[in-house]
Amino acid sequence: MSGSPLLLMAGADIVEEQRARWERKRSRTAKELLETEHKYLEQLDLVITFFVTILKAKGTLKPAVMETIFGPLESIYSASQVLSLHLERGNLGLGLENFCQKLELYGHYAENLEQANKTLKEQLRKNKSFRRFKKLQETRPQFQGKKLEDLLPLPLQRLQQYKHFLRDLLENTSPDSAEYQKLAKTVKSASEVSQWVQDIVRKRENSLQLLRVQKLLKGQKTQLLTAGRWYIREGWLLVVPSKGKELKRRMFFLFSDIFVATKPCHPLHLLNSNKFACTAVYPLHQCEVDKVFGHTQSQGGLLSVSILGSSIRGSGLQSKSLAVSAAAGLRQQVVTIVNAKSLSFLSDVGFFPLVWALLSTAYRQLLVPHRSREEGLIRL
Repeated sequence: MSGSPLLLMAGADIVEEQRARWERKRSRTAKELLETEHKYLEQLDLVITFFVTILKAKGTLKPAVMETIFGPLESIYSASQVLSLHLERGNLGLGLENFCQKLELYGHYAENLEQANKTLKEQLRKNKSFRRFKKLQETRPQFQGKKLEDLLPLPLQRLQQYKHFLRDLLENTSPDSAEYQKLAKTVKSASEVSQWVQDIVRKRENSLQLLRVQKLLKGQKTQLLTAGRWYIREGWLLVVPSKGKELKRRMFFLFSDIFVATKPCHPLHLLNSNKFACTAVYPLHQCEVDKVFGHTQSQGGLLSVSILGSSIRGSGLQSKSLAVSAAAGLRQQVVTIVNAKSLSFLSDVGFFPLVWALLSTAYRQLLVPHRSREEGLIRL
């Protein structure tokens, strides 16, 4: 019993040491947040002072065009000024609580950014006065070689930084603290807006990929620009013809709902020399992925993919002819030697098994870039 007070004192010391460590980390994070907020404000101020304010006064751009290019940037700037003042005064909880209500501005800014870039390019092409003005402003020493196009994405970059700073602050704040709940609410809001922005960016990138592939295809028969369709990847395969021995290189494009087979147009064609002609479109919504034999977690395992009765058979370059022959008695299907991460990885129902199989390391055995010189074989 005589040792109990000593143990209690030792335990209390450990708790105090932990609290002291939390407080030191929290103070460092708060200081770094304030310092980076000042730098962020300086960069935003370049856009507000040398572009937004002067352009409004000069009337170089119409109000609607100004709104499209800069969106809610002035409101974002004001919100950061208020946050900075609170941080300088040590009012971390109150400052973040007020700032939490302004985070939606970042989501709206992200939604507008693509159109902002398009409008900016259009005005630079059509509006000679604005073109001269922009070039003059960007030569100011304050810009340090930066262009307006470099500064407009700053709020989205800052949003990701906010998310990490806020999480670090929350992790180093005692749950018993009065600021903990305010921080937790702000972290939740920042994470939600960050996810919102990431979804916007992903959709934009996917649209660009769909448009790029659409432009690569000859003619308009195969329409790729469909709502809900996602680009996954593309690559060359060596096609084994049903008759003859000559292998043919073909380009395949994988999307979330279809698998598109194409062949290169003639290199001397006046209009389509750099395009591909679509030869087949395989729907994935009724596909099945099954293990045929072997271990799916290493080279040599054989999987079959069935797609709506369309006959496609193939194997990796290192496969033996026996592998294809062994699968010849199966129903019409795609057959390829792959490295699947796990069999459970392919156990879902619907088109997702194929999509996930092809997205995994296994997929690289089926579609690989031409530069690697490791094209797979596929029999049509």
